[in-house]
Formats: sequence, structure tokens, C-alpha cells
Amino acid sequence: MQERLEWKDPYMKDFEAEITSVGNGFVTLSRSAFYPGGGGQPCDTGWISCGEREYEVTGVEKSDGDFRHMLKAAEGLAAGDRVKGRIDWERRYAHMKYHTAIHVLDGVVELRHGGKATGNQIYADRSRVDFDMPELNKEMAEKLIYEAQEVIDAGHAVAAKVLSKEEALSIPNLSRTENGKELMRSMETFRVIDIEGFDIQLDGGTHVMNTREVGRMELLKFDNRGSHNKRITFILR
Repeated sequence: MQERLEWKDPYMKDFEAEITSVGNGFVTLSRSAFYPGGGGQPCDTGWISCGEREYEVTGVEKSDGDFRHMLKAAEGLAAGDRVKGRIDWERRYAHMKYHTAIHVLDGVVELRHGGKATGNQIYADRSRVDFDMPELNKEMAEKLIYEAQEVIDAGHAVAAKVLSKEEALSIPNLSRTENGKELMRSMETFRVIDIEGFDIQLDGGTHVMNTREVGRMELLKFDNRGSHNKRITFILR
């Protein structure tokens, strides 16, 4: 299992590692700062270099506990080679800001209005969140964005923490999805994102260190997809 450098430092752009295996169009590494994707956040892309040769990392896939760094071509690479990795930082940082913004919006809806997030998807230029909130309409969506912006502008510290099972189970509603609640039953330690003084959630993604880094949220689109499915799509400026 590779060392998860992006969990230790989500701002890490470059790293060194050893190739542990080479497959058809992929390599696995002893350590990596490439986020493998999950929770609505896409995997990272970037580059791996070995000597004078550079290889484009087009994605990261999970396979039997390993993380495969998918390459356009892997010719010339071998297990044991020392390599340098470089993240597409502009793309990663956008994902980090959007992911934190989703947590803020989810916290506003859950904690203040009794709604429930049912899914989300992050892109480099926008994000969407689906809510089970029958009364939600476009006017209210604008109000929720306004309230989320107030939280962002307050400058809350954002920290990734690892909790024991006892600590995690003592926090109400730590996981907001059924899949997450099911997963919690089999876990012994829990990685959470704590927007200090506001909200804490089970999470495996990468986030900014302070909510002010998120910038300004704007409602891009509101979709009424049924009585129990309302979708907010927003952008960051």
C-alpha cells in the first residue's frame, strides 16, 4: 500500500518515490501525492519523470488496494526506478477549493435548515450538490449560497484529523450518506475534515487550510429534479 502524501500535505506539488510495479500503461509507487479520486472529487493528473524522460499521468485508479498511476505510455520504466512526481496543481487546487465549498454548503443546509445532501460532483470550474429538501427553490438556493459565503468569509481553519472509532461514534451525523454510514461500521479509524467552529464530516479528499481560500460562491443553476431531489450548481470566483 503506497504512502498517501496528499493526506499529509494537500499542498504538496512535487515528490520523489520508487516504482513498485509496472503494468500495461500504469505504474504503482511506494509513495504518492496524486489523489486517487473519491467522494465526488476527481483523481489528480500530472507527470512522472525518470531521468530525462517525462511521462504524463492521465489518471489514478484503485485496484486491489494499490493505486495505479495511468500513463499514456510506460515504456522504459521498471520496478525499482526512482522517479519524481509532479501534480497538475492548478487543477488540484481548484478541486480543493470546490470540495471545501461543498462541505460549507452542506453544513449550512444540514445544520441550519434540516436538509440532507444526497450526492455531489466536483469539476475544475464548477460543482453540483443534490439535496433531499422538498421546499428548496431557486430563491432559497440563493439564500443558502449567501449563508455559505458568510461562513467562508469568517475564515474558519480547515483541518484533516484521524479519529478513533469511539471518538467518531460520539459525533452525531459524522457521515451524511448511507454509503458512508455503512462504511463506518467496518472501520476502526476515521479520517474527518473539521471546519473548526462550524462542522465536521467523514471525508477522504483534499481541502484548503482556511475557508477564505475558497473565494466567492455564485449560484450557476438550480434544478428541480423531483420532490426529494433538488440540485444546486455553483461556481467560485
